[in-house]
Amino acid sequence: MDRETANEERSLHQMELDEIASKISDLDKWREIFSCHGLDVNKRSDQKYLDSHKSDDENEEGAGAVTPSVSKKHGQFPSNTPYSIPIPLIIPSNLGGRPITKEMAMELRKTLIGNTLHTFTYEWKKSYFKFHEPYSDLSYALEAEKGGARAVQMAVQANIIKYLLFVKNNELHSQLRSLCEVSKKEQEKALAAALTDILWIAGESHQSTVCLVTTESHFVQCPDYKMDHFTEKLLLFEFSEQDALQKFLYDHIHCFKKEGSHGVILFLYSLLFSRTFARLHKDTDFTTSHLLKFSLGNLICKQAILNLILTGRASPNVFNGDQEFNDEGVEQGSLHGVLVRSDIGYLQWSREEVEHDRPPQVGSMLKTPKLPIWLCSINGTYSVLFSTNRMLLSDWKMEHLFDLYFYNGQPSQHKTAHLTVDTHSHHWEGSQHPEELDPEKRFPSVEMTIRTKWEGAAINWNGTVPFF
Repeated sequence: MDRETANEERSLHQMELDEIASKISDLDKWREIFSCHGLDVNKRSDQKYLDSHKSDDENEEGAGAVTPSVSKKHGQFPSNTPYSIPIPLIIPSNLGGRPITKEMAMELRKTLIGNTLHTFTYEWKKSYFKFHEPYSDLSYALEAEKGGARAVQMAVQANIIKYLLFVKNNELHSQLRSLCEVSKKEQEKALAAALTDILWIAGESHQSTVCLVTTESHFVQCPDYKMDHFTEKLLLFEFSEQDALQKFLYDHIHCFKKEGSHGVILFLYSLLFSRTFARLHKDTDFTTSHLLKFSLGNLICKQAILNLILTGRASPNVFNGDQEFNDEGVEQGSLHGVLVRSDIGYLQWSREEVEHDRPPQVGSMLKTPKLPIWLCSINGTYSVLFSTNRMLLSDWKMEHLFDLYFYNGQPSQHKTAHLTVDTHSHHWEGSQHPEELDPEKRFPSVEMTIRTKWEGAAINWNGTVPFF
């Protein structure tokens, strides 16, 4: 067993221990709630729940599929209370669509995780596309919790901003306040439009697929596949017209934005089916065997997934074009990078990589997108940077002094950060004071990320205390 495999196995075991601990913690929480209110599970409903979840694997992965009813009987605690993942949102089985097969499900699992015997973590299962309150400072923005699903949520967030600023609005220079005046209906339209664009581009503007969950499994348990009581219930809906795809997504947007929807996983499944496994195999190179990896007990996205969302192609690298890889003079194969400019770009900066003399290799295709919106990876955490000026990247004179806006999706951010970038008048290091010895205070990571695009820029936070 090589070192990488051993590390992955250790991460997997740690992930399973963390999930067990999470379940125990949530059970304690529910015990207190039920004890305080004198509630108990109706035995008939509880028995029905047990009958439908007989195997150990089903009890482990299926908690949350049914919520038992309760009756007033003080002091007794329901043994099968769900542990935070609520009842999955489902669609009628007569809606149409093509049922998933066992072979499809196994290919999905292998493409994403690398094998068919491990499932998504608890953090992924509970993740969905949840907006902040309508008509608020962040009414355009998704709430993104910690975990591997956050990268997908923030990549979709960038596409939501694209729709609200530059698709719905035809003005060359929009106002930030327009993002604070988004109603619930407009939130749903923006999410549907964002998902549509991503899936349509992944399908090469020819055909895309949407995955939704129905009531019954389409195949039975087998030794070489671990059921998660979700993937086995998928129906696949295929579209050859973008307008029909967007209408279908809007009509069923609750399947992606409601608690219990498994919305992020559903979108990821739809993305892979839209791209097709054959294209995914051609997109990736010899360095990528699957698209998610285990790290510190969680599943996190590899670059290929982010590039697929941003560019429609699951290239594993961020440099321009393809490069030949040689190891000690021996050619190993071709490394696939980004081939075209897309609407949304990508910036990356990591303090650890800089300290180890591994500067980011993001190429100009991603640094200079068609629209001034960037998904950012900052010290491994994902956020969005954008301008309301559509023409920012079209005229070099506009890049002397301009405004950028920053949103990181974290609960601690209650308002969009407003930054003013000056690339012309003075060098950014000149404004630093010698007494500021803390590197994070002298060089906030957000600023360093911006400087990977605009080298030497001075950045004013306009009264906000720098963070990240």
